[in-house]
Amino acid sequence: MSAAKKRKFRLNYEQRNAMRGYAFILPWLIGFLVFYAGCLFQLVRFSVMDIKIDATTGTRLDTFVGFDNFITAFTAHASFKQVLTSSLIDMVIDLPLIIFFSLFVALLLNRKFRGRALVRAIFFLPIILSADAVGSAITRATELMNNGVSAQAAEMAGGGAVSVSYYISLFGDLAIPPTILEYLVGAVNRIASIIKGSGVQIILFIAALQSIPGSLYEVAKIEGATGYETLWKVTVPMVMPHIITNTIYTLVDRFTTSEVMRLANETYQKYNYGLSSVFSLVATTATILILGVIVYLLNKRAFYYN
Repeated sequence: MSAAKKRKFRLNYEQRNAMRGYAFILPWLIGFLVFYAGCLFQLVRFSVMDIKIDATTGTRLDTFVGFDNFITAFTAHASFKQVLTSSLIDMVIDLPLIIFFSLFVALLLNRKFRGRALVRAIFFLPIILSADAVGSAITRATELMNNGVSAQAAEMAGGGAVSVSYYISLFGDLAIPPTILEYLVGAVNRIASIIKGSGVQIILFIAALQSIPGSLYEVAKIEGATGYETLWKVTVPMVMPHIITNTIYTLVDRFTTSEVMRLANETYQKYNYGLSSVFSLVATTATILILGVIVYLLNKRAFYYN
């Protein structure tokens, strides 16, 4: 082969990086095609079918019904539209809360102090304790604690103590917009769910923070940047790719545990496979659209450090 042909097939730096990226996702792509693509095709197929199981022979009887299952889901079903809307809203509300909380905790845990490994393990415990038996015990304990707190709060209110509504009205007097105030109150109510859903994100953010070159912080310090300026000019841009990764993970995680997926599972257990497939397909499509918009907006602000 001549020298000219060798130069023609030689890859430049960007092409080599692209090939490394393709090689990195190749195992996932193979797994997707082998294990998931067929299931996705079957889901779409079931959504346009009326599927019955013959009681005598046990065989499956498929009847093509077109968009009848979609029409039933959006016009005749009692709760699908409400459950779908509330699930999507909950996902969008939980996303910034989990991302900000995870980044804030990661910033704290990235500092050097005694017992840092133990504290990191404690924040990761909700992921380990997500088993059904442990989760049921924690849920029961939470209910008992909430009942006790509610009873005690009622007693305090009867005794002339200041109620929570007083503090809410106090923040309202500070000219905080009602929409933001309602969002903050909702965030407090969701604190248990936020902590439980932030374990993986915290670990990813810690890894991102530890990968930031120390020379950037040294330059910022020499230039006289404050801690606030360093956070927004150095830390946040450098972890933006990981914010995108955590955004994808958080939305997918919230989607798999959402009420609409619970409704789809309950419908499937009632042997209504066509309607259950419609619930799953519509919810998946809506989640992908929301995820695409959010990732597109974040990617425009992302900075990739080589």
